[in-house]
Amino acid sequence: MTVAKPQAESKRKVLLYLGDDGYFVVEVPSLPGCISQGKTREKALANIEEAISLYIEVLHDRGEPIPAPTANAIMERYNTAGILRSDRNPGT
Repeated sequence: MTVAKPQAESKRKVLLYLGDDGYFVVEVPSLPGCISQGKTREKALANIEEAISLYIEVLHDRGEPIPAPTANAIMERYNTAGILRSDRNPGT
């Protein structure tokens, strides 16, 4: 566990996949229960950025420890095509 950092300084691994309803679903394994969705991949990722910030803000306000980020990757799983892809952002 670490002290809260501004979100711009830390990256978190997210799981991005196409849900049964056709919306992209995004989960943050290092933040249990932190999940969002969007009609497009971009909207889902924008929504999860906000959800992460709010999740960390609530933990900070409660004086609870902030879980450390786990990786610098975006994992994507598309149910319909059976594709699993990992996009890494080296140097960020």
